[in-house]
Amino acid sequence: MTKHDPIPLAMKIIDLLEQNGAKDVMIVGGFVRDRLLGITSKDVDIEVYGLSYAEILKILAPCFHVDLVGKAFGVIKVGNLVDVALPRRESKNGLGHKGFDVEAIADLPPREAFARRDFTINAIGMKRDGSFFDPYGGISDLKNKVLRATSPAFKDDPLRVLRGMQFAARFGFKMDSTTIQFCREVYNEFSTLPEERVYEEWKKWALKGASPETGLDVLKETGWISAFPELDALVDCPQNPLWHPEGDVWTHTKLVCREAAKIIRNNTSFLDENEQVILMFSSLCHDFGKPSTTRADENGMLRSIGHAKAGAPLARKFLERMKTPIRIVDAVEPLVAEHMATQDNGDPSPRAIRRLARRLNPANIKLWAFLCQADALGCGASERYFAPPFAQKNVPFQTSPPEDNRCRIRFQADVWLDVARKLDVAEKEPQPIVQGKDLLTIGVRPGPSMGKLLKLLFEEQIDGKFATKEEGVSRARELLNL
Repeated sequence: MTKHDPIPLAMKIIDLLEQNGAKDVMIVGGFVRDRLLGITSKDVDIEVYGLSYAEILKILAPCFHVDLVGKAFGVIKVGNLVDVALPRRESKNGLGHKGFDVEAIADLPPREAFARRDFTINAIGMKRDGSFFDPYGGISDLKNKVLRATSPAFKDDPLRVLRGMQFAARFGFKMDSTTIQFCREVYNEFSTLPEERVYEEWKKWALKGASPETGLDVLKETGWISAFPELDALVDCPQNPLWHPEGDVWTHTKLVCREAAKIIRNNTSFLDENEQVILMFSSLCHDFGKPSTTRADENGMLRSIGHAKAGAPLARKFLERMKTPIRIVDAVEPLVAEHMATQDNGDPSPRAIRRLARRLNPANIKLWAFLCQADALGCGASERYFAPPFAQKNVPFQTSPPEDNRCRIRFQADVWLDVARKLDVAEKEPQPIVQGKDLLTIGVRPGPSMGKLLKLLFEEQIDGKFATKEEGVSRARELLNL
């Protein structure tokens, strides 16, 4: 047991409620699902039958710190980890995510209460003795890796479609045909969803998606890909089979997202949450420019000249439309624009590395290298490769399983990353060596002239003309004829 384990607290709450007249008390929802999947979960939801909200509060308040955050819905929060709630009945009264009435009913039959839950895998209750209440076959669906709506009430909330997308990505589950049809029937309500809620589901896809391509499959199968025209345009967009034997741009994008998720899992110590989201979204958006730039050349070969630059503003538009935090948008855009930067071949010069680091800001060469690696791995190669952890320098990429060393690959982006590390610009843009205060010592007064000189010195520093402050100040003297 750890201090973050919610089960001991949940058991105390259940004991108290059962001792004080509750007809039934169950742990419900995601905690039960995750427990059955062998996944650690920090939050617990408890559903209480046979007691009123006031009675539950009277029982728990003397023993725990309680917060009435969800009084209107019959919810009491105990500490930071446990929510205690009455069963609820929901009735559709309009369009959209909030277009229904919610009524907390203490004596609602458990089966009816569970019918309001989105998917059968979330409609499983666990009792104090460890037995399960599973009226809709959720345990079987977990075993069979099926994502299935609990009832037609699924259609009351269109946000559940995007929840299904990110659940499919998290667990690698396929959505059953009836649920797909339910999703299609509520497509016209997509426009009623708050943009922020759309982003939150995409964020979960990015952070929790062990199989992100499966979530993208759900988006296409349900027809909801049409809500994201930049993604829809990738479907059936052809590619040169010499470089992309995997097929169209949509197929390639799914593979790149899959490889990016693998890279993240292999580098969790070196990628914080924001960086993980940035890498996944840049992988998703990296080829948005191909539909508008793909055409056959004079030899009949398909080419997508300029697609990286063309895709950058489309990526920004896609992300801004769902209210993605600006820090994420600002980082994804240059990554998309620069993801073809290694195509010039040859070993990179320090000047090229420093200038790339500047163009990528507020992203960095580390993220760029990971994106380029995912892009290369998503090209349908017969061998699958795994990028080594970020901390392991100069380690070639290996086939899976690790003991099979017959074929190795070293990505050009990895060469750039090695140089960037030596130049200390792998995770930040270059910083000016010479500051205004240094120019004051040689008689340069503050003002526009100093600003122009500092800018010129920084450009020369980037070009490698000097590497120390002393050299930079000496160069300033030369420019000023001092």
